[in-house]
This record gives sequence, C-alpha cells and structure tokens, in this order.
Amino acid sequence: MKYSHRLSDAVHILAFILIYQGGDLSSGAIAASIESNPSMVRRLMARLSKSGLLISRPGLVAPKLGRPAAEITLLDIYRSIEDNQVLLHVDQKTNPLCTVGANIQATLNVVYDEVQQAAEAKMATVTLQAIVADILRRQSQKSH
Repeated sequence: MKYSHRLSDAVHILAFILIYQGGDLSSGAIAASIESNPSMVRRLMARLSKSGLLISRPGLVAPKLGRPAAEITLLDIYRSIEDNQVLLHVDQKTNPLCTVGANIQATLNVVYDEVQQAAEAKMATVTLQAIVADILRRQSQKSH
C-alpha cells in the first residue's frame, strides 16, 4: 500500500514559511528541508494558495500565510491537500455468497465513518501555531 505524505509535506511547507519568514522561502529551500523536489513543493503550495491558506505570487519568492497560524487547523490543511479525504477504505470486492463477504462492507462503513469523524474532530483542534510551537520547543531542547 502506498501512503500519501502530502499532508505532512503541506504542514512542513507552512511551518517552514512561518519559522523562516524573511529568509529564503524559495521552493528549492523548502524542498531541501523536506528532502523532496521543488516541483512537488510548488504543486502543494498552489493547492494551499487555492484554499486561501497561503498567499503566493508567481515570480515573487515571498509566500506568506493566508491567515494567522492560530486560525489554520490541521483539518484545514488536510482538506486543501488530500484529493480523497477518506482515511479508511473498505474492500468493495468481496464474496456476496459468504456471510462475512455479504455484510462486511456495511458494517465497516459505519465503523470507518465514526473513525473519520473522530479524526476530523481532533484535526480541527490542532492549529498550525501549536505545531510550530512544538517544533521550536523541540529544537530549543536540542540546543541545550
């Protein structure tokens, strides 16, 4: 199974822009921090811009947050980045002649919906500001 790192990378981009504002905020510098490539960073930045979480102008290397970090939640970032916003997926191809195969989808859909709602509720409570504060706290601890 392939996992998406888009959410992690998008949070990384926004945190980098907040922490290093006034510094080199080029897609190359951000990509070096993520250990990815600048074109992926530009694609994610375009999505963040489209959703209003980031303000970026072509030809100008000065991206900034679209609103205060305390007002940007992990859920906002998730919704702006992920195409398929469903965390868990049910196998749709099961044997309808088997008791389990005939009923597992309906059962798991209910459970997975509850998990999705709980995850989104938690993501809505985590702000970019809290994430950045924790990053800086961890860095400060390493410096001592």
